[in-house]
Amino acid sequence: MSQIHVVKRDGTREPFDANKINLALVKASQGLPDQIQKVVQVATELQLTLFDGITSEELDEAVIHTALQNVKDDPDFDIIAARLLLKNIYKNVLGDYEDDADLKKLHQKKFPQYLKYGVKEGLLDKRMVDPKVFDLKKLAAALEPSRDNLSKYLGVITNRNRYAMRQTGGSPIETPQFTHMRIAMGLSYNEESPTDAAIDFYTHMSKLEYLPGGSTRVNAGGANPQLSNCFVIDVQDDMESIAQNVRNLMWISKGTGGIGMSLSKLRAAGSPVVSTNTTSTGPIPFMKVMDTALFAVSRKGKKMGAAALYMENWHLDVREFLDLRQNSGDPYLRTRYANTAIWISDEFMKRVKAEQEWYLFDPRDTPDLTELYGADFSKRYNEYIELAEAGKLRIFKKMPARQLYRQMLTQLQATSHPWFTWKDTINVRALNNNVSTIHSSNLCTEITLPNDENNIAVCNLVSINLSAFLDIASKEWDWERLEVATRSAIRQLDNLCDISDLPVPEAIHSIRTTRALGLGIMGFTDVIEKLGHSYESEEAYDTMDQLAEFISYYAIDESAELAKTRGAYPDFKGSGWSEGVLPIDTVELLEIDRDVSVDITRKKRLNWESLRKKTTKGMRNATLMAIAPTANIGHVAGTTPGIDPQCKDAAAASMAK
Repeated sequence: MSQIHVVKRDGTREPFDANKINLALVKASQGLPDQIQKVVQVATELQLTLFDGITSEELDEAVIHTALQNVKDDPDFDIIAARLLLKNIYKNVLGDYEDDADLKKLHQKKFPQYLKYGVKEGLLDKRMVDPKVFDLKKLAAALEPSRDNLSKYLGVITNRNRYAMRQTGGSPIETPQFTHMRIAMGLSYNEESPTDAAIDFYTHMSKLEYLPGGSTRVNAGGANPQLSNCFVIDVQDDMESIAQNVRNLMWISKGTGGIGMSLSKLRAAGSPVVSTNTTSTGPIPFMKVMDTALFAVSRKGKKMGAAALYMENWHLDVREFLDLRQNSGDPYLRTRYANTAIWISDEFMKRVKAEQEWYLFDPRDTPDLTELYGADFSKRYNEYIELAEAGKLRIFKKMPARQLYRQMLTQLQATSHPWFTWKDTINVRALNNNVSTIHSSNLCTEITLPNDENNIAVCNLVSINLSAFLDIASKEWDWERLEVATRSAIRQLDNLCDISDLPVPEAIHSIRTTRALGLGIMGFTDVIEKLGHSYESEEAYDTMDQLAEFISYYAIDESAELAKTRGAYPDFKGSGWSEGVLPIDTVELLEIDRDVSVDITRKKRLNWESLRKKTTKGMRNATLMAIAPTANIGHVAGTTPGIDPQCKDAAAASMAK
């Protein structure tokens, strides 16, 4: 090893010192069983990766990755890797430190300096250092770097690479606790006491009890606070709307928002265009334009623009739509970056079941179908069939419903697209579609909001980490702490509605009139495994039912409480909320519309009748819950994403038994 030299950051060379690495590994493995064995194993394997002229940065990475490659045999190596990475982050952002007490002092000292630097460089909002808004000394004293140890390696690296504020050159300028506090401050401007509110939000986030969605984590506290996560657009059948929404797609993607876009209203290929005395090319070429726009907006390489394009499956061009994600075929009729989703009615599924014909129409001739749902849609759809068969419609096609359904399923299996989404279930169960119909979901299909040509629906996300509220030893839930976290998350999201600076006027109008929130959960599979339940078991179903009811109840209650002091959302009148309808009631509404019974658990553990009376007096937010995928913030929280099951190797599962 005497021939190996390390190139330091200033360009100088020094002999490789194995003792330094050993000491770092000893500190990173403190408190773990078989500590010396683990240190020796990493140190020995590290030697195989060294070469003369290795840089200090490369050496740091080599040590971490050597530890990581042993995680498959012992999860303790993940802890070692996480601690080593945290040490590098601290060194790069804060400088050298001696021990944990010194690290806490450095956080307190450097945090105000970081904020002032960020404002000076145009990275942070000026309010972040305004003494009339925040007490920086009090905020710095609240920082708890020891909470970084709650994170796994994947959480630390995800936060550093995706969410930590960076210099223009790309180097992170935040430790994980700086990131949490920056987000907390950026969501507290409009509170009566911004400092106290920021500490409350910070405490929950730094303990990984809940985490906001990606757009909020990236931009909160920043100079351009586009904090909203989801945007849902309904494109109208005219060139002005199409062009404007290509622009909207680019501007929203630039600010990290995910987009759902319905193009069901666009007339079919071959449909007359009276203004130019020509015929339309249909929606598919315009979808290609949107796909290209998504690719162009790369957000500094962090993440390309992301959208899902929606179409109702009675559209005359639906079969061409199904082919959009095919690997072969005309590239001008394929989307490589935009996802696709199909908007399915109950009428279609009834015809599939009954082996009946399915009719395809041009939206130019049947414009009201996009605005109807449930029984009303079925009635009008059948009227158009009668007109078609009587020769009173310009154009239509028909095919066996099962044939189209088979094509949809085949494409889904082959390309993972289009995603299946259910128009009637969504609209019939909605409490917030009193102003317009819900025409699609969003990019990740967890948001369902009404929109029209004047409103680009907007939603804002926070997800509760269920793992943080389960005591593993006793297998008991901390219900009191879960209620406090739920109320805090709702308050944080409601603040966001006023703070978020959106790039599109129609989105600003929507967020102000609906104040839509999406409080979700993550870590369900994590807790089910800790409780010892099968994912597909009555115990798992009952646990989910109880957790969802509890969080929903207190989210609704907190929104009703906020309405008392901050006012109800402007579109409240005429909503399901105003008429005493609650989300738990809407399954029955769906049964009435379908004239069938839905076999699900309807156990109630809380006083919903009392809450029902409360909500009729005012709700601060049109929607409150949405279970997002949480792929990246799930990494940060160190838990399983959303409510998805974990897929494990069968042999490993067998050995675990």
